[in-house]
Order: sequence, then structure tokens, then C-alpha cells
Amino acid sequence: MKTLIFMMCMAGLSALAFAQNAPATPPRIAPADAKSHVNETVTVCGKVVDTKVSKYGVAGHGKPVTFDIDQPEPNPVFYFVAFGSETGGTDEVIGAYQAKSVCVTGKINMRPSNPPFILAADRSQIKVQPQAK
Repeated sequence: MKTLIFMMCMAGLSALAFAQNAPATPPRIAPADAKSHVNETVTVCGKVVDTKVSKYGVAGHGKPVTFDIDQPEPNPVFYFVAFGSETGGTDEVIGAYQAKSVCVTGKINMRPSNPPFILAADRSQIKVQPQAK
């Protein structure tokens, strides 16, 4: 019984130690620097300058929308992918972010001959920044 109590205490203490070592917030980087942070969890901030709607949907999510940040086609430097709400669809998600400054947090992915991107399956990963006055 003493061994069991000891092991439970050690497990609790080790969980606290690991929680203290975890970074509080991911580092914030510029869209142009994203290619140097592939497979890392970061926050990328910039202005949405272009959107594209896929012609194919994803089961349970609808059609994905691609948002180019800071630099549009033909030379985008970074983009994120988000999905519309069930009720508003792609029009709703485009309206939420088009031409706005946003910060997107997530793991940076990259495919050959494409710019880096974040798949924002959860819209809480995307924060619209206040407009400068």
C-alpha cells in the first residue's frame, strides 16, 4: 500500500514538473519566416490578401478555404486553411477573415513546391487582430 501511495505521489509531482517546462505560448513569427519553422507549433500573424475555395469538400467539415497571408498568388509566402460553419459555409468563413489582420496558431506544414501553411481545423486557432485607428 505504501508503494502504491508513493507511486501516485511521484506521478503527480512529475506531471507538475512537466507542466512547468511546457512553453506558455508558441513563438510569434512573420509569414515570410514560416518556411524555417516547418513541423513547429508557432503563431503567424499578417493580413489576409487572397482567398480560394476548394472544389472538393472534407467529410464533416465542408469545403476548405485557403487564406493567403501578406503575399497573394502567384508568389504566396504563407497560407492557412479553415472551414466554414455548418450554417454559414464558405461565405461565412471568408467574411470572417477576408482583408483582415489575423494571427493563426498551429503546426506549420509544407508540401514540395508549395508555401508553408497551417491547417486550422479548429477556428479558435485563428484570432482577428484589432484594426489600427
